[in-house]
Amino acid sequence: MHRSRPQEPQLPILSLASPSYREEVAAIKLARMSSAFLISLVIQVLLIIHCIRSGRNSLWIWAIALLPLAGPIAYVLIELLPSLFGSRGTRRAVRGVRKALDPEQDLRRFQDEARMIGDVASRQRYADELVRQGRAQQAIGIYRQALSGLYEHDPNLLLGLARAQFASDAFSEARATLDALIRDNPEFKSPDGHLLYARALEGEGNLDKALEEYAAVSRYYAGAEAPLRYAQLLRASGRPEQARGVLKELLEHARLAPRHYRKMQQQWLAGAERELAAL
Repeated sequence: MHRSRPQEPQLPILSLASPSYREEVAAIKLARMSSAFLISLVIQVLLIIHCIRSGRNSLWIWAIALLPLAGPIAYVLIELLPSLFGSRGTRRAVRGVRKALDPEQDLRRFQDEARMIGDVASRQRYADELVRQGRAQQAIGIYRQALSGLYEHDPNLLLGLARAQFASDAFSEARATLDALIRDNPEFKSPDGHLLYARALEGEGNLDKALEEYAAVSRYYAGAEAPLRYAQLLRASGRPEQARGVLKELLEHARLAPRHYRKMQQQWLAGAERELAAL
Protein backbone atom coordinates (compact mmCIF):
# COMPACT_ATOMS: atom_id res chain seq x y z
CA MET A 1 0.00 0.00 0.00
CA HIS A 2 1.55 3.35 -1.06
CA ARG A 3 1.06 6.45 0.97
CA SER A 4 0.78 9.65 -0.95
CA ARG A 5 3.47 12.22 -0.07
CA PRO A 6 2.11 15.38 1.45
CA GLN A 7 2.20 18.19 -1.07
CA GLU A 8 4.60 21.06 -0.27
CA PRO A 9 2.94 24.44 -0.06
CA GLN A 10 3.62 26.39 -3.23
CA LEU A 11 4.89 29.95 -2.92
CA PRO A 12 3.09 32.52 -4.98
CA ILE A 13 5.05 33.43 -8.09
CA LEU A 14 5.41 37.14 -8.67
CA SER A 15 4.59 37.85 -12.24
CA LEU A 16 6.62 40.46 -14.03
CA ALA A 17 3.39 41.90 -15.22
CA SER A 18 1.73 41.91 -11.83
CA PRO A 19 0.67 45.26 -10.34
CA SER A 20 2.89 44.85 -7.25
CA TYR A 21 6.02 44.32 -9.37
CA ARG A 22 5.26 47.34 -11.53
CA GLU A 23 4.70 49.44 -8.43
CA GLU A 24 8.03 48.35 -6.94
CA VAL A 25 9.94 49.17 -10.14
CA ALA A 26 8.21 52.51 -10.39
CA ALA A 27 9.13 53.31 -6.80
CA ILE A 28 12.82 52.53 -7.46
CA LYS A 29 12.86 54.67 -10.57
CA LEU A 30 11.18 57.50 -8.70
CA ALA A 31 13.74 57.31 -5.89
CA ARG A 32 16.62 57.44 -8.37
CA MET A 33 15.08 60.33 -10.22
CA SER A 34 14.53 62.17 -6.94
CA SER A 35 18.19 61.71 -5.93
CA ALA A 36 19.42 62.88 -9.33
CA PHE A 37 17.10 65.86 -9.18
CA LEU A 38 18.31 66.83 -5.70
CA ILE A 39 21.97 66.54 -6.71
CA SER A 40 21.32 68.60 -9.84
CA LEU A 41 19.46 71.20 -7.80
CA VAL A 42 22.29 71.47 -5.27
CA ILE A 43 24.85 71.92 -8.08
CA GLN A 44 22.71 74.61 -9.67
CA VAL A 45 22.34 76.48 -6.38
CA LEU A 46 26.09 76.32 -5.67
CA LEU A 47 26.96 77.57 -9.16
CA ILE A 48 24.46 80.42 -8.90
CA ILE A 49 25.94 81.43 -5.52
CA HIS A 50 29.43 81.34 -7.05
CA CYS A 51 28.23 83.42 -9.99
CA ILE A 52 26.76 86.09 -7.70
CA ARG A 53 29.73 86.23 -5.31
CA SER A 54 32.32 86.37 -8.07
CA GLY A 55 30.47 89.17 -9.87
CA ARG A 56 30.04 87.34 -13.16
CA ASN A 57 27.44 88.23 -15.79
CA SER A 58 23.94 87.82 -14.33
CA LEU A 59 22.79 86.06 -17.50
CA TRP A 60 24.58 83.01 -16.19
CA ILE A 61 22.08 82.82 -13.34
CA TRP A 62 19.23 82.38 -15.80
CA ALA A 63 21.18 79.92 -17.91
CA ILE A 64 22.03 77.76 -14.89
CA ALA A 65 18.49 77.91 -13.51
CA LEU A 66 16.57 77.33 -16.75
CA LEU A 67 18.96 74.83 -18.37
CA PRO A 68 19.63 72.26 -15.62
CA LEU A 69 22.18 70.29 -17.66
CA ALA A 70 23.55 72.56 -20.38
CA GLY A 71 23.71 75.69 -18.18
CA PRO A 72 25.94 74.30 -15.40
CA ILE A 73 28.21 72.49 -17.90
CA ALA A 74 28.66 75.68 -19.95
CA TYR A 75 29.37 77.74 -16.83
CA VAL A 76 32.02 75.28 -15.61
CA LEU A 77 33.72 75.09 -19.02
CA ILE A 78 33.64 78.80 -19.83
CA GLU A 79 33.99 80.47 -16.43
CA LEU A 80 35.44 78.08 -13.84
CA LEU A 81 38.06 75.99 -15.62
CA PRO A 82 39.97 78.88 -17.26
CA SER A 83 40.13 80.83 -14.00
CA LEU A 84 41.08 77.69 -12.06
CA PHE A 85 44.01 76.77 -14.27
CA GLY A 86 45.06 80.39 -14.58
CA SER A 87 45.30 80.99 -10.83
CA ARG A 88 48.63 81.36 -9.08
CA GLY A 89 47.90 78.49 -6.71
CA THR A 90 47.05 76.12 -9.53
CA ARG A 91 50.13 77.09 -11.52
CA ARG A 92 52.24 76.50 -8.42
CA ALA A 93 50.63 73.09 -7.92
CA VAL A 94 51.24 72.15 -11.55
CA ARG A 95 54.88 73.20 -11.26
CA GLY A 96 55.18 71.13 -8.09
CA VAL A 97 53.83 68.03 -9.82
CA ARG A 98 56.14 68.54 -12.78
CA LYS A 99 59.13 68.99 -10.48
CA ALA A 100 58.21 65.86 -8.54
CA LEU A 101 58.02 63.85 -11.78
CA ASP A 102 61.20 65.40 -13.22
CA PRO A 103 63.31 67.01 -10.46
CA GLU A 104 66.10 68.08 -12.83
CA GLN A 105 63.91 69.71 -15.46
CA ASP A 106 64.86 73.26 -14.41
CA LEU A 107 68.49 72.27 -13.99
CA ARG A 108 68.73 71.07 -17.60
CA ARG A 109 67.02 74.19 -18.87
CA PHE A 110 69.33 76.53 -16.91
CA GLN A 111 72.35 74.52 -18.00
CA ASP A 112 71.35 74.89 -21.65
CA GLU A 113 70.78 78.62 -21.19
CA ALA A 114 74.20 79.03 -19.54
CA ARG A 115 75.86 77.22 -22.43
CA MET A 116 74.02 79.06 -25.20
CA ILE A 117 73.79 82.56 -23.71
CA GLY A 118 76.73 82.47 -21.34
CA ASP A 119 75.99 85.78 -19.59
CA VAL A 120 76.27 86.34 -15.86
CA ALA A 121 72.53 86.07 -15.22
CA SER A 122 72.19 82.67 -16.93
CA ARG A 123 75.23 81.29 -15.14
CA GLN A 124 73.90 82.54 -11.81
CA ARG A 125 70.54 80.82 -12.39
CA TYR A 126 72.37 77.61 -13.25
CA ALA A 127 74.58 77.80 -10.16
CA ASP A 128 71.61 78.59 -7.89
CA GLU A 129 69.77 75.53 -9.19
CA LEU A 130 72.86 73.36 -8.69
CA VAL A 131 72.83 74.34 -5.01
CA ARG A 132 69.13 73.51 -4.74
CA GLN A 133 69.81 70.13 -6.32
CA GLY A 134 72.52 69.35 -3.78
CA ARG A 135 75.44 69.84 -6.17
CA ALA A 136 77.00 72.75 -4.32
CA GLN A 137 80.60 71.84 -5.11
CA GLN A 138 79.88 72.11 -8.82
CA ALA A 139 78.08 75.41 -8.26
CA ILE A 140 81.14 76.93 -6.60
CA GLY A 141 83.07 76.74 -9.87
CA ILE A 142 80.22 78.38 -11.80
CA TYR A 143 80.02 81.26 -9.31
CA ARG A 144 83.77 81.82 -9.46
CA GLN A 145 83.63 82.00 -13.27
CA ALA A 146 80.88 84.62 -13.06
CA LEU A 147 82.79 86.69 -10.47
CA SER A 148 85.03 88.44 -12.95
CA GLY A 149 85.36 91.75 -14.69
CA LEU A 150 82.55 94.14 -13.85
CA TYR A 151 80.97 91.48 -11.66
CA GLU A 152 84.06 90.73 -9.58
CA HIS A 153 82.44 92.13 -6.42
CA ASP A 154 78.78 91.57 -7.29
CA PRO A 155 76.93 91.08 -3.98
CA ASN A 156 74.36 88.59 -5.29
CA LEU A 157 77.04 86.41 -6.85
CA LEU A 158 79.10 86.55 -3.66
CA LEU A 159 76.06 85.60 -1.61
CA GLY A 160 75.37 82.69 -3.94
CA LEU A 161 79.00 81.57 -3.66
CA ALA A 162 78.79 81.73 0.14
CA ARG A 163 75.63 79.58 0.08
CA ALA A 164 77.37 77.00 -2.08
CA GLN A 165 80.42 76.98 0.19
CA PHE A 166 78.24 76.60 3.28
CA ALA A 167 76.32 73.74 1.64
CA SER A 168 79.70 72.09 1.00
CA ASP A 169 80.56 72.41 4.73
CA ALA A 170 83.28 74.95 3.89
CA PHE A 171 82.17 77.19 6.77
CA SER A 172 85.35 79.27 7.01
CA GLU A 173 85.34 79.93 3.27
CA ALA A 174 81.67 80.91 3.39
CA ARG A 175 82.32 83.33 6.24
CA ALA A 176 85.32 84.81 4.39
CA THR A 177 83.22 85.28 1.24
CA LEU A 178 80.54 87.09 3.26
CA ASP A 179 83.22 89.29 4.87
CA ALA A 180 84.37 90.24 1.36
CA LEU A 181 80.78 90.93 0.35
CA ILE A 182 80.31 93.31 3.30
CA ARG A 183 83.66 94.98 2.69
CA ASP A 184 83.08 95.60 -1.02
CA ASN A 185 79.34 96.36 -0.77
CA PRO A 186 78.76 98.23 2.50
CA GLU A 187 75.26 99.35 1.43
CA PHE A 188 74.06 95.85 0.54
CA LYS A 189 71.47 94.46 2.96
CA SER A 190 70.28 90.87 3.04
CA PRO A 191 68.55 89.21 6.03
CA ASP A 192 69.24 85.79 4.49
CA GLY A 193 72.90 86.72 4.06
CA HIS A 194 73.08 87.88 7.68
CA LEU A 195 71.55 84.61 8.88
CA LEU A 196 74.00 82.66 6.72
CA TYR A 197 76.85 84.61 8.30
CA ALA A 198 75.69 83.59 11.79
CA ARG A 199 75.38 79.97 10.70
CA ALA A 200 78.85 80.02 9.17
CA LEU A 201 80.30 81.33 12.42
CA GLU A 202 78.49 78.55 14.28
CA GLY A 203 79.86 76.01 11.81
CA GLU A 204 83.37 77.32 12.43
CA GLY A 205 82.89 76.88 16.17
CA ASN A 206 82.97 80.61 16.94
CA LEU A 207 79.88 80.32 19.15
CA ASP A 208 80.10 83.62 21.04
CA LYS A 209 80.29 85.62 17.82
CA ALA A 210 77.56 83.45 16.28
CA LEU A 211 75.25 84.21 19.22
CA GLU A 212 75.84 87.94 18.69
CA GLU A 213 74.94 87.69 15.03
CA TYR A 214 71.90 85.47 15.70
CA ALA A 215 70.65 87.98 18.25
CA ALA A 216 71.11 90.83 15.78
CA VAL A 217 69.45 89.15 12.79
CA SER A 218 66.57 87.79 14.89
CA ARG A 219 65.48 91.33 15.70
CA TYR A 220 64.51 92.08 12.09
CA TYR A 221 64.34 88.73 10.27
CA ALA A 222 60.85 88.28 8.80
CA GLY A 223 60.61 84.52 9.27
CA ALA A 224 60.86 82.16 12.24
CA GLU A 225 64.09 80.45 11.21
CA ALA A 226 66.50 82.98 12.72
CA PRO A 227 64.90 83.08 16.22
CA LEU A 228 64.67 79.29 16.26
CA ARG A 229 68.33 78.82 15.36
CA TYR A 230 69.25 81.46 17.93
CA ALA A 231 67.30 79.59 20.63
CA GLN A 232 68.86 76.27 19.63
CA LEU A 233 72.37 77.67 19.98
CA LEU A 234 71.47 79.30 23.29
CA ARG A 235 70.29 75.94 24.59
CA ALA A 236 73.43 74.19 23.29
CA SER A 237 75.54 76.88 24.99
CA GLY A 238 73.95 76.21 28.40
CA ARG A 239 71.51 79.13 28.45
CA PRO A 240 68.12 77.39 28.65
CA GLU A 241 66.23 80.27 30.27
CA GLN A 242 67.30 82.71 27.60
CA ALA A 243 66.41 80.16 24.91
CA ARG A 244 62.98 79.68 26.50
CA GLY A 245 62.36 83.42 26.38
CA VAL A 246 63.27 83.63 22.69
CA LEU A 247 61.00 80.71 21.82
CA LYS A 248 58.03 82.04 23.82
CA GLU A 249 58.35 85.41 22.15
CA LEU A 250 58.53 83.77 18.73
CA LEU A 251 55.44 81.60 19.31
CA GLU A 252 53.46 84.50 20.77
CA HIS A 253 54.32 86.60 17.74
CA ALA A 254 53.16 83.75 15.48
CA ARG A 255 49.88 83.42 17.42
CA LEU A 256 49.06 87.07 16.73
CA ALA A 257 50.32 87.01 13.14
CA PRO A 258 48.07 86.47 10.08
CA ARG A 259 47.24 82.92 9.09
CA HIS A 260 49.38 83.01 5.95
CA TYR A 261 52.46 83.76 8.11
CA ARG A 262 51.83 80.68 10.26
CA LYS A 263 51.30 78.58 7.14
CA MET A 264 54.52 79.78 5.49
CA GLN A 265 56.53 79.34 8.69
CA GLN A 266 54.92 76.04 9.73
CA GLN A 267 58.16 74.06 9.60
CA TRP A 268 60.08 76.48 11.82
CA LEU A 269 57.20 77.09 14.22
CA ALA A 270 56.75 73.34 14.70
CA GLY A 271 60.45 73.14 15.49
CA ALA A 272 60.11 75.96 18.00
CA GLU A 273 57.28 74.14 19.76
CA ARG A 274 59.35 70.97 20.00
CA GLU A 275 62.36 72.92 21.23
CA LEU A 276 60.31 74.67 23.91
CA ALA A 277 58.79 71.38 25.07
CA ALA A 278 62.29 69.92 25.45
CA LEU A 279 63.48 72.75 27.74
